[in-house]
Amino acid sequence: MSKEVPQSPQEVIDTHPMGAWQIAAVVVTILLNALDGFDVLSISFAAPGIADEWGLKRDALGWVLSMELIGMAVGSIVLGGAADRFGRRPTILVCLMAMTLGMYMVSGTSSITELSIWRVITGLGIGGMLAAINAVVAEFSSRKWRNLSLSLMVIGYPLGAVGGGLVARQLLEGGDWRSIFVFGAVATAAFIPLVLIFIPESPAFLAEKRPSNALQRINRTLFRFGLPNISALPPVSSAKNMRSVFDIFRPSLIRTTLLVTFAYFTHVSCYYFFMKWIPKIVVDLGFDASSAADILIWAMLGGATGGAVYGVLTHWFGIKPVTIAALLGSFVMVSLFGRTTPDLQVLALVAGITGFFINGAAVAFYVILARAFPVHVRASGTGFGIGTGRAGAVVGPALAGILFAGGTPLASVMMLMAMGSLLAAVAIYFLKLNSAEEPETNGHLHT
Repeated sequence: MSKEVPQSPQEVIDTHPMGAWQIAAVVVTILLNALDGFDVLSISFAAPGIADEWGLKRDALGWVLSMELIGMAVGSIVLGGAADRFGRRPTILVCLMAMTLGMYMVSGTSSITELSIWRVITGLGIGGMLAAINAVVAEFSSRKWRNLSLSLMVIGYPLGAVGGGLVARQLLEGGDWRSIFVFGAVATAAFIPLVLIFIPESPAFLAEKRPSNALQRINRTLFRFGLPNISALPPVSSAKNMRSVFDIFRPSLIRTTLLVTFAYFTHVSCYYFFMKWIPKIVVDLGFDASSAADILIWAMLGGATGGAVYGVLTHWFGIKPVTIAALLGSFVMVSLFGRTTPDLQVLALVAGITGFFINGAAVAFYVILARAFPVHVRASGTGFGIGTGRAGAVVGPALAGILFAGGTPLASVMMLMAMGSLLAAVAIYFLKLNSAEEPETNGHLHT
């Protein structure tokens, strides 16, 4: 039997090397985020076919591209709170079921209204998933590897988009846009048993909520992870009993909550404009839909690389300076894409470099959110930041559609949308992150 030590479960996880089951759990979260990447961008791959079949103009298409993002915003806030109340694992499972249903039903839609409704439902699942798995990775990783684990989880998103793009390219050549959503539904359903097998409930969550069998469940998970058991649950203070998911609005956290939310809002307005509109922009430049998918794939490959590099660089330079550098790079490259020669090789190169910076900056927000909030509001804080900020993901593609429909030139639209990353860099500059970058113990940040 493992020797018992008088530590909290999070202290045990923080101070010991990560075992195979912990690594496996983090890998599953990477794959779950990859699934999110495909599910979100499936509508981008399908956009040219949808526009052709239903004769959509650019402004209407912009709103269609934003529908699941509305669901993601609501899902991040509502289901992020559910993950802090009911648990990380059940929230992930519910989200997977919503995503499976939404993806499958889109394949049989016959109107824009139906399609939009099911994309919102898909988005609800994706939004809740992001908040829950961010908390899982932060709570399953050791202090030494937490930043890198979070970064790797986030780059699952562009990796999923790349893999999904390769599949979508083949499906578009051999069928119509609906086959993309059938594939997505099957792939999403396949993850339900993987979560049941590889992701137990977070020991930190169990120690916080204290169900009747909390100690036994915590020790089973610690034993599975190859870590020492705890002899008893950590003591509960009166202040701890008064905690609430609304603590993210209290004086100690409100500055971080508002600045990160604003920065995330402005950056994702740029991010999702770029990722959602690339296929349509490339098609409008005179290339076919499969070539447009290739350009998006290059952007995603660049994004995966940027996310991984971000995780490494934060070990050397810290979260804040690397984040600001990535945001400034995003501003420059998105602006440049609008002035790029309409040559597929050049477009692919610029898209890849743009993806490197734009996704590197996106990774930063997940790391900041996971490190800025204590256990009892970790999913809620992440969910609020992502959910409220993700309104920018709705605004970005829709605003671009309005600008395009009004005759605004491509270069001007790209420059205007790139301003989102620049504003985010300014907000991060004013954000105090000293405590958020220090190691955590027991869900609290030390100064």
